[in-house]
Amino acid sequence: MATIAVLGTLDTKGAEHAYVADLIRKRGHQPLLIDTGSGEAPTVTPDITREEVAAATGVDLAGIAIRKDRGEAVTAMAGAAAVLLSKLVAEGRIQGVISLGGGGGTAIGSAAMRALPIGLPKVMVSTLAAGNVAPYVGTKDIVMFPSIVDVSGINRISRVLLARAAGAICGMAEVDVPPGDDKPLIAASMFGNTTDCVNTARETLEAAGYEVLVFHSTGMGGRIMESLIESGLISGVLDITTTEWADEFVGGILGAGPNRLDAAAKTGTPSIITPGCLDMVNFGEKATVPEKFADRTFYIHNPQVTLMRTSAAECAELGRILAEKANACTGPVTVLLPLRAISVISATGKPFHDAEADRALFEGIRQHLRSDIPLIEMDCEINDPAFAAACVKSLLGQMAG
Repeated sequence: MATIAVLGTLDTKGAEHAYVADLIRKRGHQPLLIDTGSGEAPTVTPDITREEVAAATGVDLAGIAIRKDRGEAVTAMAGAAAVLLSKLVAEGRIQGVISLGGGGGTAIGSAAMRALPIGLPKVMVSTLAAGNVAPYVGTKDIVMFPSIVDVSGINRISRVLLARAAGAICGMAEVDVPPGDDKPLIAASMFGNTTDCVNTARETLEAAGYEVLVFHSTGMGGRIMESLIESGLISGVLDITTTEWADEFVGGILGAGPNRLDAAAKTGTPSIITPGCLDMVNFGEKATVPEKFADRTFYIHNPQVTLMRTSAAECAELGRILAEKANACTGPVTVLLPLRAISVISATGKPFHDAEADRALFEGIRQHLRSDIPLIEMDCEINDPAFAAACVKSLLGQMAG
């Protein structure tokens, strides 16, 4: 039997949370009803009161009630719920969490879930689940479950959806995760244009006794990789595909934020850095590309993805950024440059071939890289097996000390 936290604003959505709690109980598990409301009195009796939640961070519920500031209340209770749930998990008192909400409830519930470890079951039933859920999910494994109708009463639609959501969280909690071989972990970044390189490197590393986690460099993939590196779970980083910096710098849709490449630098994790796919900036459909880029070179990757070639000026700055990120590393780091192509489509004769831009990128790295950091330049394309082998050899050497 698992104990599953049922977290929510029990003043406005008490009946709905109680309904889910009852379904969990009927499934043979123990619900722990937690109130994160801050308005009227809860309509059902919680196992953990809002006052107990607020006490986790010293929230002044009485003051918030007087000010009647909903934004303040949501922010305060989100922070308090995150601290409380983290404590419950650390003490082994809960094995999963489910929450239901509209805008405010989703903000509180998802904030609490983002504070919890990856692997702990998390289900957020939300009116916002059909839109952009990235701000709510962050880098964690939160299952966003569309409520279809508002979380407002038990009706023909909500009765079915809430029952399915309760079944989902129970099923997740019931699953025994098969034991695995705890090999040292390597984090690798990949894009379609660097797949061959990463796959070749992965096979070699796995043969050497490592487990390789591959992250797609689509913004969120980079953020998640950084989060895991920062957690200390990663033994080495094979950052073949640093393309997210092109989107971050130029203004594409797949940036991973200004802290991309910082985790390995801070933790001293051995790392390999290459300028993989810095020749491209990602946009959606062609019609979504900002007008200011109208005269640039484009490649239609598919109907939903338009790639734009980075210019020589942009590449010079990207080279500087990459070098400065490497310079901040407190542990071993090696930078490798594939001089013939940094992606499949930047090779000679391909749509993004631009020798001037590539030279600017490489020169930006050379000029700004710390003199004591190894810089390996190879007369080959990034997907050449020899380049993958060089990356692996450097990383294994670093990890061997």
